[in-house]
Amino acid sequence: MSTPSEPPVCVIRPATLVDLDALCHLETSCFASDRITRRQFRYLLTRGHAITLLAELDGEVAGYVLVLLNRATAVARLYSIAVAPEARGRGIGRALAAAAEQAALAADRAYLRLEIRGDNLASQSLFEGAGYRRFGVLADYYEDHMEALRYEKALAPGLRSELKRVPYYRQTLDFTCGPSSLMMAMQSLRPNLELNRTLELRIWRESTTIFMTSGHGGCGPLGLALAAKARGFAAEVYVNDTGVPLVDSVRSPEKKEVMRLVHEDMLTEAAQRGIPIHYQTLAIPELQQRWDAGTVPLVLISSYRIYGERFPHWVVITGFDEHFVYVHDPYVDTASGKTVLDSIDMPIQRDEFSRMARYGRVRLQAALLISNP
Repeated sequence: MSTPSEPPVCVIRPATLVDLDALCHLETSCFASDRITRRQFRYLLTRGHAITLLAELDGEVAGYVLVLLNRATAVARLYSIAVAPEARGRGIGRALAAAAEQAALAADRAYLRLEIRGDNLASQSLFEGAGYRRFGVLADYYEDHMEALRYEKALAPGLRSELKRVPYYRQTLDFTCGPSSLMMAMQSLRPNLELNRTLELRIWRESTTIFMTSGHGGCGPLGLALAAKARGFAAEVYVNDTGVPLVDSVRSPEKKEVMRLVHEDMLTEAAQRGIPIHYQTLAIPELQQRWDAGTVPLVLISSYRIYGERFPHWVVITGFDEHFVYVHDPYVDTASGKTVLDSIDMPIQRDEFSRMARYGRVRLQAALLISNP
């Protein structure tokens, strides 16, 4: 008597440039829109911060999974997963998802996130069955305007899962990270507050204090505190330098003098409005205590550790656990292939956050705490 043949074994291996044709064929056969191009695959296989794994059945490519690794954060993003139509129903999707998790964990990432089309019930079932939790929706995300459902899985134990009390707003200009961060903090305290570009620019006009090397200026902690106070919020400033913030970022004596005059005027107005200014730093445990008490902290960081460029940058804290500080970054690095998903609730190792929360030669540290009065 003949015995039933064994089902083919699925082998998962890293993809190489030799697999470009197979990857492009999978992309064409599996997706009608939002496809990864051959050029993008080549970049991701050679220079991108990415892991691409292939599934093979009897030596034939049957699927792939693509994981993006964010710089300086502990989050990885499952950017794309595909299984050839003729190979579906054999557990290849589950095997690829499990391999993606192991690869992300091996790369020292503690979270894996992804988005799934709102009408892709099969993928929703696959990832929900694998322990992923849905925590958000992005409307009008795909080319055909379909919404994206956001999913997340913690790859390491002991991570807090509920962090999402701060809404997200993406800055629309290179120099409005401060106003955008403040807007997120304010709406988390007053959900009826409408966030739009008019408000973003109005706050920027009110709070600009810094001449950058070229182009428009940025916003310091005093200006942002005054803008929050003018809208009925309580604000506290913590800064480790009694001088003019970021005055070393410009060379022109005239610009330095303008910054000094604006800073002194804001100090006077802050005193008149009763805004506390503390010339000291807040360590992460103290920031966490203030968060737990109901304030929302904005923190000035150096963007170098995340984006490889040295400029001061505001982010808003969205939560803590014993391993990470979580932030919304209003900037989305689209030039590096990132999307809004990569900037929401970014988990940053606590020690890494302490290192990035200082800027320039004077190692400026600044935090602004926003709360309801």
